[in-house]
Amino acid sequence: MSSTMRSRSWLRSRILRESRRPFRFQICCCRRDFYFREVRPPSDVQLLFGQYSENGTMTIEHLRRFLVEYQKLKDATREDAMSILHSLRHHIMYRKELNVDHFFRYLLSDHNPPMAPSLGVHHDMNAPLAHYYMYTGHNSYLTGNQLSSDSSSEPIIKALKKGVRVIELDLWPDSGGNKVKVSHGNTLTSPVDLNRCLSATRDYAFIASEFPVVITFEDHLTPRLQAKVAKMVTKTFESKLHQPGTDQLAEFPSPESLKKKILISTKPPKEHLERQSSMEKEYDSAQSEELSDKEGSDQDDEEKNVFPEYKHLIAIRAGKPKGRLTNSLRIDTSKVRRLSLSEQELEEISQKHGQDLVRFTQKNLLRIYPKGTRFDSSNYDPLLGWMHGAQMVAFNMQGYGKYLWIMEGMFKANGRCGYVKKPDFLLDKDHIFDPAKPLPVKTNLKVTVYLGEGWHLDFKATHFDQFSPPDFFVRVGIAGVPDDTVMKRTEAMEDDWTPVWNEEFEFPLRVPELAILRIEALEFDTTRHHDFGGQMCVPVSELRTGIRAVPLHGRKGIKYPSVKLLMRFEFEEPDSEVENEVENDS
Repeated sequence: MSSTMRSRSWLRSRILRESRRPFRFQICCCRRDFYFREVRPPSDVQLLFGQYSENGTMTIEHLRRFLVEYQKLKDATREDAMSILHSLRHHIMYRKELNVDHFFRYLLSDHNPPMAPSLGVHHDMNAPLAHYYMYTGHNSYLTGNQLSSDSSSEPIIKALKKGVRVIELDLWPDSGGNKVKVSHGNTLTSPVDLNRCLSATRDYAFIASEFPVVITFEDHLTPRLQAKVAKMVTKTFESKLHQPGTDQLAEFPSPESLKKKILISTKPPKEHLERQSSMEKEYDSAQSEELSDKEGSDQDDEEKNVFPEYKHLIAIRAGKPKGRLTNSLRIDTSKVRRLSLSEQELEEISQKHGQDLVRFTQKNLLRIYPKGTRFDSSNYDPLLGWMHGAQMVAFNMQGYGKYLWIMEGMFKANGRCGYVKKPDFLLDKDHIFDPAKPLPVKTNLKVTVYLGEGWHLDFKATHFDQFSPPDFFVRVGIAGVPDDTVMKRTEAMEDDWTPVWNEEFEFPLRVPELAILRIEALEFDTTRHHDFGGQMCVPVSELRTGIRAVPLHGRKGIKYPSVKLLMRFEFEEPDSEVENEVENDS
């Protein structure tokens, strides 16, 4: 055997041995050369191990104490500690105790996530629908951009599997005027059959969540086609379809009472006729002139008969603003409804009538949709809608980007069921929340970024840099109300597949209930076009304190198999002097 072959054989054996050892080494790539570098647990981890161990050994009871006292898992049991030991069985063999390397490996494992995996649905689900944010899609049938992409039932299936609870379908007559198609009207997007969309919704509605699914129809149909839609919907959904039996609901039912039910939301037929385009009216007028008086009379009777069929489908009556925007926010104590506003309309009305929006959404549903110029299926900041109580902040799910990541982060809360209870201050009818008013700091979130690992397993050696290991840095911050929104960053660690930062950041939060922790790893580039290395958004309301392993996800929200950050999260009471200063200023 040549010396080169012996060298390679020794290297393979070394890699195999080290992969079985406690977490101490990383394998780095620089062109064709492999080298090892010892990775030590952060000093904080070593200090904690010393505090919760004896003579370099952590027993089951020591580990349980660590979970209760430091990780704040008040109900942690010896069984929980045993489960952790079992997860490390390939490293500790038959031992019933941990050393510092085992402890480090546990902290950086999938068994130590930043959100409790077993928390499940824990919000009160017995309040009216208006009391919840709802995971909402826009143009749910499109596969790509808003101008020329295909329409399909596949995006609907993907959305429902993610936990989306509100699906939007645009209904149009086909060229012959006899069938209903789902399509983005007046564009080059291809249509898809309505039956396929309804069937996909029926089959996948309750895969991710058993709480209700709402289908919003943007219909451009004649009464005759509306009658066809009514028959298709009732036949497809059967007992799953929720029909309230009255169009004068004084209050929406609760998500709990609507489990495994599908609701239709659209504008009533009468409003459809009032809003017909002049072209449609001219067409109807010309057609009626060609008919005899008898035929015209028969047609009138037919249209009167089809109205109840379609009207009785509607569980949530919808409408768009008529005249002044502020007129649309008037409260009708006898009935509830859904109002739709574009993102521009929301921006306009929120500047002077923020409290009116909050008051309206305490009882009624408000849907916000992207402006028409977002041809690329991009999205907008959802926080403006959420802070004004809007339940249905409708998003294009076809692409990716920070706003979609924030949306996905928001709906990781409450067991990912697609419904998140609104904060109490948005529901207080005696003291209407004013989003424009300065607020005191409620809590301070401290975030420590220790290190990251796993990129060398999930990416090619030359993915980030052709000739050297990557230079990673981390951006961490808050997406929330304007005074809470901020992003900070670590230094870039040069030429390191397992970078160590040990940097701490502090975020004063005024509305922690609506704060989303944003984490983004990037590979530094001198041109400022930094390479993407992963992202994660977590609702602050469900963030677990202590040292946690934060798994990173790709641009499309798919979790990387190996990439993680080791981080610490702490909440502290705000400085009373700073809080009083804010209160005095307000």
